Amino acid sequence: MERGPIFVAGLERSGTSLIYALLASHPSIAMTRRTNLWTHFYDQYGDLDDDANLDRCLATMARYKRLVVLAPDFVRLREQFVAGERTYARLFDLFERQHAQRLGRPRWGDKSLHTERWAEPILDAYAGARILHMIRDPRDRYSSAQTRWKLRRGGIGGGTEEWLGSARLAMRNEQRHPDRYRAVRYEDLARHPEETVRAMCAFIDEPYAPEMLAMEGAPRLLEQGSNSSYGTRPAGVISTDSIGKFRSVLTPRQIAFMQHRAASEMAHFGYEQEPVRLSLADGVGYRLVTAPLEAGRSIAWRTRDQRLHRAGRTVPSYRLVDDAAAGVR
Repeated sequence: MERGPIFVAGLERSGTSLIYALLASHPSIAMTRRTNLWTHFYDQYGDLDDDANLDRCLATMARYKRLVVLAPDFVRLREQFVAGERTYARLFDLFERQHAQRLGRPRWGDKSLHTERWAEPILDAYAGARILHMIRDPRDRYSSAQTRWKLRRGGIGGGTEEWLGSARLAMRNEQRHPDRYRAVRYEDLARHPEETVRAMCAFIDEPYAPEMLAMEGAPRLLEQGSNSSYGTRPAGVISTDSIGKFRSVLTPRQIAFMQHRAASEMAHFGYEQEPVRLSLADGVGYRLVTAPLEAGRSIAWRTRDQRLHRAGRTVPSYRLVDDAAAGVR
C-alpha cells in the first residue's frame, strides 16, 4: 500500500503538540497544525461540482487565520482542483501538498484536534493514510486544562465526557482499522520517547530519524519552551513531571467522580484507579452534590456536542480576517 498522509488526532492538553513537533522534525514529513479542515469545511458548502459552492468554500478558506499563515496560492489551488475529481478530500489534499512542496518534503501530515471524528471518511479517501491518536490520563488532561485556563466550562463532568467521547472513538477506530489507526499514550511517549517514536515511525512506514527527538521542525514550540501548562521546558526536552500532576490539582471528589464515570475506558488504556478516601462530610457532599451535579453536566456536554456535530462546526467569526487582508476579490 502506498504511503498516504499522516493525521494526529486527540483532545487538547493530550500531547498532540508534542507529537506534532516530533513528526514535523522528520525530514520526509511536512506537518500542518490546527488547520481543522475536516471540522470546519468538510461537507459544509454542498457539492463542490457547483462553482458557486466551491468559490464560497475557497473564499472562507482564504480568510481563515489558521490557513492564511501557511500562505497558500488559492488561484493555483482552484485551477488544480477543477481539473480533477471535485471532492472535499481532494481539495484538502491539494492544499496540504502545496505546503509540503514548499518545504521540499514528499509526504504531508496534519495535527488538528478531534480528527478521530472523521476517521472513516479520511481513511476511505486517502490510500495508505495513517492516524495517530494521542491519549492521556483523563485526570491529568483535565488538570492541565484547568491549570491553563483556570475555569473549564462543563466542570469535571464535561471534562470527563469529552475524554470519554475521544477515548471511545480511539477504541472503535483501532478495532476497525488496526493497521491504519493507532492510539499513542502520552505517558509512554514522555517516559520512553525514543522507543515510542521508533514504534510510531514503523506504524507510519517511515524510517526512524534521530533528529525527530530534537524537535527543531517546530521552532515556535521550542521558542515557547514547549506547550506545557506547568511552566516552560528546555528546548528539545520531553519531561515526565506532569504525569500524575492531578494529585495536587484535583479535589478528592473530582477524582472520585472521574474514576467512577470513566473506569472501563481508563482500564482499557492502562490507567489505574487512585485510592480516594473521603471524609464523612466529603462522602455526603459527593453523593448529594458532586455526583448528581457532574452527572448532569456530563449529559449536557454530550448533548451539546452531538448537536454541534450534526449541525456542523463552521469557522468562528473571530478566526476570520477581513477580505482585504486575505486578498479576496
